[in-house]
Amino acid sequence: MARNILVVGELSGGQPTPTTLELLNGAAGLAAGGVVSVTLLGTGATAAAAAAAGAATAYVNDDATYDTFRAEQWLPALGAALDQANPDLVLIPQSASGREIGPRLSHRRNTAVAMDCISIVDEGGALKATRPAYGGNALATYSFATAPAMATVRSKSFDRATGPGASTTVPLPAAGESRTLVTGYEASVSEGLQIQDAPVVVSGGRGLGSAEGFQLIEALAAAIGTDKAAVGASRAAVDLGWYPPSQQVGLTGKVVSPDIYIAIAISGASQHLAGCSGAKVLIAVNRDPDANIWSFAKYGIVGDYKNVVPALIEEFKKG
Repeated sequence: MARNILVVGELSGGQPTPTTLELLNGAAGLAAGGVVSVTLLGTGATAAAAAAAGAATAYVNDDATYDTFRAEQWLPALGAALDQANPDLVLIPQSASGREIGPRLSHRRNTAVAMDCISIVDEGGALKATRPAYGGNALATYSFATAPAMATVRSKSFDRATGPGASTTVPLPAAGESRTLVTGYEASVSEGLQIQDAPVVVSGGRGLGSAEGFQLIEALAAAIGTDKAAVGASRAAVDLGWYPPSQQVGLTGKVVSPDIYIAIAISGASQHLAGCSGAKVLIAVNRDPDANIWSFAKYGIVGDYKNVVPALIEEFKKG
């Protein structure tokens, strides 16, 4: 069943973000011969359309006012794109801006949005969206009764699109007035590979016993490779001041979807699992054989991390 799909794109450094390219690839698989289009707003949007792999049409405006996200300015432009693209499905990144755009845009269109999805599939011609439920303890699958269907989608839910970008660009309105004044940003600073982008995430929890325990976690990530692995932490460890908030994984932290997630001394609270349930493989190291983490781990070692992790480090160092 052919369907038109519109991706609400985001820019970073004048280029489509990785999540935008992932959603474009997912859209291409779901379109089944329909038209895939993308919206790009902000400085360099027109030029960035050429890098929007998988999109046939890009709805753009280079107004620098869009560089600072204000939903009340974005929504009229997105509405104009919907009017022209007439999509059956709208895919939105599950980002800080996407969390606001999804509900507000769906309300304006008198439809519904499925939030925080980890997959969108076509089942017999019907779209089905799957998202974590009950704090990550279950997965819920929804169908859409209204049109256009809308969904905010986590990063790494699809592979990244490659190939030529949009061959056609269509102008969108410039940003209007805003009642919101953004006075500045305070960025969380972290070194090395970002946990959202890392193919391997090694996380530590309260079971480490102290902040010093993260030295072993960092050593394991370094042994795997600083170009492959990043270090995360549970909320409990962050609340205790053992690791920076920028590295927290969970409902109130970062949501990650790596190829491999290694949970060390993490009990497996639902809040934390909701942040890493998108991992392709979860590996646990925990001395408690009854810990909740074992219900979700594909592989694991029951034992004290102080004994297990050094052995793992030595094995990785062997290549």
